[in-house]
Amino acid sequence: MELKTVAVEKPADVNFILGQSHFIKTVEDLHETAVASVPGIKFGVAFCEASGHCLVRWSGNDDEMIALARSNAEAIAAGHTFVICMRDAYPINLLNAVKAVPEVCGIFCATANPVEVVIAESAQGRGILGVIDGERPKGVEDESGRAWRHDLLRRFGYKL
Repeated sequence: MELKTVAVEKPADVNFILGQSHFIKTVEDLHETAVASVPGIKFGVAFCEASGHCLVRWSGNDDEMIALARSNAEAIAAGHTFVICMRDAYPINLLNAVKAVPEVCGIFCATANPVEVVIAESAQGRGILGVIDGERPKGVEDESGRAWRHDLLRRFGYKL
């Protein structure tokens, strides 16, 4: 078995969700979930089949997001995994709805940060062991950091 990392390639302003699912119907169900959960979302979804034709299946409503989801799914190339790339929405707007899709087994990450996907590869195929999401902590928040965080959440409209 070989261990490697795959960097997720995307512009800094694109958010994405990386997860694992178990059925070809995932593509359609995630598409429907995205449009039903976030009016105006621009997104692409790609899903790596783990049996049969073993294709990267895809859908979405924005050509750039579709291309990003497809290229990242191809690079990760782990069976039964999916990538959702999005603009005009944040993962927080979509995450619980995605987790409620019956085929979804789990979520590895939901972020706009730089991410490396830790992959194990054997003769059978590839699997995701985990993700490296963003950077290491550089310290502990002080009172000015707390005030900044509180203000940021209010600017985003997540707190009153």
